[in-house]
Amino acid sequence: MHEHEEHCEKNNLIKIIVSIIFYVVAFAVKNEIVSKVLFLISYIVVGFEVLKEAVENIFKGEVFDENFLMAVATIGALIISEFPEAVAVMLLYQIGEFFQDLATEKSKKSIVDLMNIKPDKAIALVNGEEIEMAPEAIKIGAEILVKPGEKIPLDGIVIEGDSFVDTKALTGESVPRAVKAGDEVLSGGINQQGILKIKVIREFGESTVNKILELVENASEQKSKSENFITKFAKVYTPTVVIIAIILAIFPALLVDGQNFETWIYRALSFLVVSCPCSLVISIPLSFFGGIGGAAKKGVLIKGSNYIERLAKVKIGVFDKTGTLTKGEFKIQEIKNIDIEKDELLELVSYSESYSNHPIAKVLISEYGKNIDKTKISNVKEISGHGVKATVFEKEILAGNDKLLKEENIEFKEESLVGTVIYVAINGKYCGYILISDKIKEDAKEAISNLKKVGVTKTVMLTGDKEEVANSVEKELEIDETYSELLPTDKVEKVKELISNKKEEEKLFFVGDGINDSPVLAISDIGIAMGGIGQDSAIEASDIVLMTDEPSKIPLAIKLAKKNMKIVKENIGFSITVKILVLILSALGITNLWLAVFADVGVSFIAILNSLRMLG
Repeated sequence: MHEHEEHCEKNNLIKIIVSIIFYVVAFAVKNEIVSKVLFLISYIVVGFEVLKEAVENIFKGEVFDENFLMAVATIGALIISEFPEAVAVMLLYQIGEFFQDLATEKSKKSIVDLMNIKPDKAIALVNGEEIEMAPEAIKIGAEILVKPGEKIPLDGIVIEGDSFVDTKALTGESVPRAVKAGDEVLSGGINQQGILKIKVIREFGESTVNKILELVENASEQKSKSENFITKFAKVYTPTVVIIAIILAIFPALLVDGQNFETWIYRALSFLVVSCPCSLVISIPLSFFGGIGGAAKKGVLIKGSNYIERLAKVKIGVFDKTGTLTKGEFKIQEIKNIDIEKDELLELVSYSESYSNHPIAKVLISEYGKNIDKTKISNVKEISGHGVKATVFEKEILAGNDKLLKEENIEFKEESLVGTVIYVAINGKYCGYILISDKIKEDAKEAISNLKKVGVTKTVMLTGDKEEVANSVEKELEIDETYSELLPTDKVEKVKELISNKKEEEKLFFVGDGINDSPVLAISDIGIAMGGIGQDSAIEASDIVLMTDEPSKIPLAIKLAKKNMKIVKENIGFSITVKILVLILSALGITNLWLAVFADVGVSFIAILNSLRMLG
């Protein structure tokens, strides 16, 4: 909580206490004039800000808001000499506002705790000296030192030391992660044990911690349909009830014999007080804010409340395979060589793949294990969804899937193997293949199973891998439908087809982690990106980010979204029902201002308490 906000809350509490003291004394005083003066002082102490804001908003053209309603209702009550009720309306309204502020701060705190991951400083190593600098001032390639208990200020690779890093605020993982030389560490984690020397791989603006901060800070900008409904509803609703109140105050007394203006003005004022839509305007955004904060605690970053609403309606789940359902940790299982040594085949393929960021390319280069002389490589062409073409040691190398060799009209034997097969041709002649396989994530089967329990009726997997590999994963995870050997454009078309074939009210989510997944993430009803290993472009194009890369977090997020929408509907239903009931009673003169106060402040307070359940 900021100091300014603390100061405002303290002042508001003092005003409420002072007003209550004058209010109680006014009841105790026997002299009617003194009593009314004390009531008036009590009213001004607690109501001055509301009256001031109502006047300011009128000049701004924002006439029909809750401040206007409170001002008209309470001033009217004073005019008809209902001093105690006028003060009570304003006093209870301010008490409700005070508790609303506390509730809002509590919901903010869950996100502020996450915001606390932002590092304040970094210790840079310059010519062997430790120099304290702002993280923003440190460039890629610089070396930094992180001592026990300190936050890691920038993403980097550990070059010296080993320790445990607490990434709970960053990813939701409760168990600290062991790191050693060669491991990548993310900014925002807390070093728990040894001193770590880290080589910076991303500047602060591109660092994980900064991306998370931007995602969460911008989350409230995306409005859900429920929130938009409340905003539009209030703009039409408020002038409507003001007009009805005016009609109620004037026409019955004019048109019906034996009716007086004082009675009907009182009823009109009761009608105005109860009509204030505070409970809806306050509680609905608060519910979504709590939902975003609650999900963030679990390592699920939701970029806006509209995605919570969509997530609660998902019926179709579509997954990319590599890096999403599988670890993306490939290993070479077999090298089949024809008229060439195995070592030379691996060398030529590693050289040709050395400019690629694909996980398979990284595995090949790692397995080769030697320095690559980039001067020996030329004419590199990466062919999306096929493979790579390059000149290495003055030999033309083709390395990719069967489509690549077919396109180049090279004769070869197609293999039926479980895994990714990289076919290799040198100078137009087939020279063998390298078989690489991936591991399924430990929680992938649990994720698919739990999705069906939370209402997802169809699960689909899309992959560029061969049919044999795709079918193997489909069978193990019990996925409903699988489409294999797809190019990135094919994935987009397949998702478009799935979207066009579903019902309007049903929502589809797509989960991916790579650059190729960005277009699909963007066109889906909900795009979910893997935040740990995902590419920046995929994270930017997504609506939800899983910081732990665990697909099992998706059913958890859906459960949270369904709970969130249930609370929103409860608040809308409860608020409108009570208001309609008391409005009718007020118009008929069966109730008084006290019940009107409960319908306004009481309903707001109950709705706010209900909204806070999202933080649990």
